[in-house]
Amino acid sequence: MTGFEDLGKMLVLFGAFFIGVGVLVLALGKLGSFGFGRLPGDIVIERENISCFFPLTSMLILSLVLTVLLNLLARLLGR
Repeated sequence: MTGFEDLGKMLVLFGAFFIGVGVLVLALGKLGSFGFGRLPGDIVIERENISCFFPLTSMLILSLVLTVLLNLLARLLGR
């Protein structure tokens, strides 16, 4: 039954992570995004009837930050 215990711990950890991210997003929404999402390299296409936004640079930075944080978390948990 240790498989279910490990799965339960992982689900609790993911839930806590998503709660933390949600609180961070809410806080940043109230404080302003500090230009995140409108960085150089983010592609914005605006036409008469449509607008498309491709946040390439923002997603690369977010991916880098999450990779570092998750690696640190994994090291702290000993995995």
